[in-house]
Amino acid sequence: MMALGKLFRTTAFKLSLAYLLVFAIGAGLVIGRVAWNVKGLIDEQIGKTIEAEINGLSEQYNQGGIRRLVFVIEQRIRQPGASLYLVTSFAGQTITGNIADVQPGALDRPGLTETDYRRPGDSAAEHRALARIFVLPGGFRLLVGRDLGDRETLRNVMSRALFTSLAWLVLIGTLGGLFVARRVLHRVDAISESAGRIMKGDLTQRIPLTGSNDELDRLAVNLNAMLERIAELMAGLKEVSDNIAHDLKTPLTRLRNGAEQALRSAQSPDEYRAALEQMIDESDGLIRIFNALLMIARLEAGQSGADMAAFDLADVTRDVGELYEPLAEEQGVALSIETDTDLQMIGNRELIGQAAANLIDNALKYGLGEGSAPGAVRVAARRMGGRAEIIVSDRGPGILPADRGRVLDRFVRLEGARSRPGSGLGLSMALAIARLHGGDMRIEDNEPGLRVVLSLPLREARVAQTPDTFAPVIAPVPRVAS
Repeated sequence: MMALGKLFRTTAFKLSLAYLLVFAIGAGLVIGRVAWNVKGLIDEQIGKTIEAEINGLSEQYNQGGIRRLVFVIEQRIRQPGASLYLVTSFAGQTITGNIADVQPGALDRPGLTETDYRRPGDSAAEHRALARIFVLPGGFRLLVGRDLGDRETLRNVMSRALFTSLAWLVLIGTLGGLFVARRVLHRVDAISESAGRIMKGDLTQRIPLTGSNDELDRLAVNLNAMLERIAELMAGLKEVSDNIAHDLKTPLTRLRNGAEQALRSAQSPDEYRAALEQMIDESDGLIRIFNALLMIARLEAGQSGADMAAFDLADVTRDVGELYEPLAEEQGVALSIETDTDLQMIGNRELIGQAAANLIDNALKYGLGEGSAPGAVRVAARRMGGRAEIIVSDRGPGILPADRGRVLDRFVRLEGARSRPGSGLGLSMALAIARLHGGDMRIEDNEPGLRVVLSLPLREARVAQTPDTFAPVIAPVPRVAS
């Protein structure tokens, strides 16, 4: 009983009842209209029949007077299925006919009229007729009519058909509504069960699909995609938390050990000053890491899309490359810059510059040639169809294909890079900046060395704008080494 009540409370059952009610009202209106039209058609046919008989009888009266009229009517009365006839004198006395009595005043009504009448020998029962009164010369009145019993029978038949049809409609509609509600409730229960397991922490659960590609399946597909994204974000959050706990432990430990060492062994103001300067350097490194994490989080949330404007990507690439020329010369690395002209795009100039700087900085750190071979870093900005690409390539050891996707995660540093300064956030920030601008980033083999390609849409591409209330002021962008 509780399960049946649950079915009755479902939206599917209520919608089925609403459709049933609307359909029943429509069917009733249609059948009622048909019955009304049938009644009008019958009345019209009866009226034409009566009119024809009156014309014929009036001719008989004109030819033979009242005697011939009475003779013809009495002959017609004896025939089966005869019409109703009544002939009275000018005083209202019955001369002949198969009607014993009519409704008072009926003989004085002009045109077609419905009236009650009694048959001879059946004075107790009243019948209904459609009749017309015709006044003959001499004051005689001629009534010709047809009994409406057939019409009443047809009306009763149609009324019974209407109520029977509505009863079957209600029964079938109710059963159909229960069937539909049961199917929908079964699928909703499956969705609710999966959602319950997800709320308990099982993010591997997905909403089941039936393969019918109906609206519930389409909703389930979108919800499953959302769950996939949530699971990825949760896994990323866990990984970031683990990485933060692991990678920040070392600088915090150094910071504490430096302070403790200064308290134990420092003897002069200069030694205290040196210890404090070292602690400030460690603190600045931690601040840069946290600023980078905050910036990446804002970029991935789309909250750093303010200050979008048109600029030339080639100019930005050249400016950033020229900033690194002294550093490259100091390291003995040949840095070349090649750009196409007029690479107009819409975006945040400072963020794009930061992404290019991170890529060049990585190349200068890890892109030195093997052995004693001199390093070479090539920076290019090229037009590729409707997109522009910033390409930074080196001649260093490169990255194995299995690690190219992993290095884009936060705090990931490969074995060969752990001995060098950095936090493992540079490529993550560059990727987040690219995605904010509707682009992407690829890591490819330079044979030998590594090539990183930052692909961005040109000016004709649409860039998503975020509400100003969520957009932070971008100044300055933290410099982060990978």
